[in-house]
Amino acid sequence: MSLPRVFVLGAGRAGRGLAAALRSAGVPLAGLHGRRAEPDAALPVSAGAVAPHLPNVDVALLAVRDAQIDDAVREVLAADPPATLILLHASGGVEPGAYRDARARGHACGTFHPLLPLADPSDAARLFRGAWVGIDGDAAARTASQRLARALGASTLEIPDERALYHAGAVLASNFLGVLGAVAAEAMHAAGVPADEAKTATRSLLLAAADNLGARDAAEVITGPIARGDARTVRAHLEALAPYPFLDDIYRALSRHAIALARSRGVPGEAIGEIERLIGSTVAPNSGRA
Repeated sequence: MSLPRVFVLGAGRAGRGLAAALRSAGVPLAGLHGRRAEPDAALPVSAGAVAPHLPNVDVALLAVRDAQIDDAVREVLAADPPATLILLHASGGVEPGAYRDARARGHACGTFHPLLPLADPSDAARLFRGAWVGIDGDAAARTASQRLARALGASTLEIPDERALYHAGAVLASNFLGVLGAVAAEAMHAAGVPADEAKTATRSLLLAAADNLGARDAAEVITGPIARGDARTVRAHLEALAPYPFLDDIYRALSRHAIALARSRGVPGEAIGEIERLIGSTVAPNSGRA
């Protein structure tokens, strides 16, 4: 069975990344459409009316900001596409209200939410291999999403009813890794390490930790004083962080979850209990599930 022909609406980083990865995977790409035409780009971007692009398209993939998805759906519907056109959007956080009108006109609708950071379109094809895509929607939309994900080398999972919580989890994993790197570099720099060296060193640490996590559960790969039950070092960290409330708050919040992971891997309860008293809060019962 041939792969669906896809039209990508939205030429930001996500749209460009999706278009580049789909084309690299051999998925027929009907076009990449944005606010401004860019004929000289690596992936030419069209602009203006979408109608000329839709008659021979199987899937319209909407890669626009959450607040713009309803307008994008209406833009597609205004072009009077064939009822066989499937509408997918790439956001994990919303269910477009305009999908009601699309379904009333016979269009299957759903979500194709890449669980990966599409920061660099030129690297998207590589990132998709082995990644996951959150999907939901009508049966035909889910089938189309599954076929596209397989072509990209990705797996799929069903987006649950607790959509906002699901999306928060994705944001924690994707967006906050960079934030954590910046915070770690800030702590090193505050200790006296030159800023450039602090940034490079913490980036190297993050990449190595992410590489470890690629093959093992989180409880297996955590290292450091909490994983060793080393309360003395944790106390020294807290004393050093005391003049920096922002860094202290982050250290304590993440430590509470590290405690649960350490406990799950068998670190002695007496040592963990002392660390928990130093950190200063009870760990939520389910915080070690990851």
